[in-house]
Amino acid sequence: MAKLSVNINKIATLRNSRGGNVPDLLKVAADLQAYGAQGITIHPRPDERHIRYADAIALPEVVYTEFNIEGNPNPKFIELVKQIKPTQVTLVPDGEDAITSNAGWDTIRHEDFLGEVIQEFKSLGIRTSIFVDPVEEMVKGAEKTGADRIELYTEFFAEHYLKNADHAIAPYLSAATCANDLDIGINAGHDLSLENIAFFSRKIPELLEVSIGHALVSESLYLGFENVIPMYLQKLVK
Repeated sequence: MAKLSVNINKIATLRNSRGGNVPDLLKVAADLQAYGAQGITIHPRPDERHIRYADAIALPEVVYTEFNIEGNPNPKFIELVKQIKPTQVTLVPDGEDAITSNAGWDTIRHEDFLGEVIQEFKSLGIRTSIFVDPVEEMVKGAEKTGADRIELYTEFFAEHYLKNADHAIAPYLSAATCANDLDIGINAGHDLSLENIAFFSRKIPELLEVSIGHALVSESLYLGFENVIPMYLQKLVK
């Protein structure tokens, strides 16, 4: 069974939209683990538009499962990871102005750079993962960098799942088979949801971890509204 790591960026976005500390990011992280989440994921960006660097530093106080920090390994990010020493760091090649992650690494072109960063993190006992498209050559390149795992970028799968599930999963199955042959671990994330996660997890051999944020938070709003609306109505009874 793959582990579920919950990305809490959207919780931070909601908090930041009003100022103050509601919702309380640390309490949410603690509660998610109490509800069964097996990890917490954050993706701090340079503009701190959702997760702040201060959040990243404070979260180890409450994260007792796996702590995964995603991001582009610029100098500030590297120093943050070295300070915190999370369970896992996932290297993602997103630009500073990217709304969300939109591509995996070219692990062949950036092999030397990624290898240097990964060795630095691994020397501190941090598990390393590289965000990649479902392409065998990119998986092979990731293995050459010394990474412990890859994270398969699953937007293509999510976009095409309802149209043709077998077509949508095919490149991921090939990439996963390649990773298994190379003895590199497999994570996955981006637009996985309650609608498609069961099919994906059943089809991908040796899937270790999924990181889910946007869909999980959105689904939780709808599943929670049904409970919260009657609670408000009860409070308004005179």
